[in-house]
Amino acid sequence: MGNRRGAVIAMEPDTGKILTMVSQPNFNANTVDEQWAELTSPENTKAQLVNRATQGLYSPGSTFKIVTALEYLHENPDGMSQFHFDCDGLMEQGEYQIRCYHGESHGSQDLRMSFANSCNGAFSTMGLGLNLTQFNSLASQLLFNSSLPLSLPYKESSFVMGEGADEWERLQTSIGQGNTLVSPAHMAMITCAIANNGVLMKPYLIDRVVNNTGDQVDETAPEVYKRLMTKNEAVMLGELMKDVVEYGTASALSGQGYTAAGKTGSAEYDENGSSHSWFIGYSNVDDPDLAVAVIVEGGGTGSEAAVPIAS
Repeated sequence: MGNRRGAVIAMEPDTGKILTMVSQPNFNANTVDEQWAELTSPENTKAQLVNRATQGLYSPGSTFKIVTALEYLHENPDGMSQFHFDCDGLMEQGEYQIRCYHGESHGSQDLRMSFANSCNGAFSTMGLGLNLTQFNSLASQLLFNSSLPLSLPYKESSFVMGEGADEWERLQTSIGQGNTLVSPAHMAMITCAIANNGVLMKPYLIDRVVNNTGDQVDETAPEVYKRLMTKNEAVMLGELMKDVVEYGTASALSGQGYTAAGKTGSAEYDENGSSHSWFIGYSNVDDPDLAVAVIVEGGGTGSEAAVPIAS
């Protein structure tokens, strides 16, 4: 991360072990008394006391296309083979316009190519046709607007697109903008479930407890928390995420000596188009061993800042 603001969380998808959790800017807990006045000063804009990994809420950007794709496939079981979109870089819907990044024209796209290229026009088109009741149900199933199995303080993610949503909200929400907010820890959990055939293991931080003589007095055993999706759904999403690495927006992760699957995201947060850089994914795709979520505040596209950190 260097001196950049943001968060990284890495987990074992088949056990729930949290292997690392980084929040930047941070502080030295050993000298917190001496630093307290500075840390809590109204002039301090660094927010070091916020654990961005669990308490930071961000627009998910294109990482949310995992959710949109899953809902689309729920409603269109043949969508993997039948979806088609011609992208010229600009999707127009009435008075609204949705641009692909830098206005890039992706051309003729099926669902796999749309996901790999993170085509905004394609996913906005998908979003317009989705059943909002079912979309909300899927979001709840994936732990939006609900508690998370975390022992640390955290903020709940939010998905608030209701039945009365207009076209603009539908267009924006389906590409991870709009009013949807999510924490890196939550996105890491969704990634873990995809890597673990749809099952989310309960995240934990303490592996074991030993006494002053080195004898083990307690140990945490992996525990299933909840099935977030079916095995077939997890496999389908995993295939889409592999394409992102093989020929899409995270191709920098290919040829690294390990296989990987993932999704990049660029979450715009101001009127100038400035964006946070996202990546979620997992390694060793045939037997996943590590799932990560990375966000770099103001980092630009996912491939610019988050992917190198994930690597």
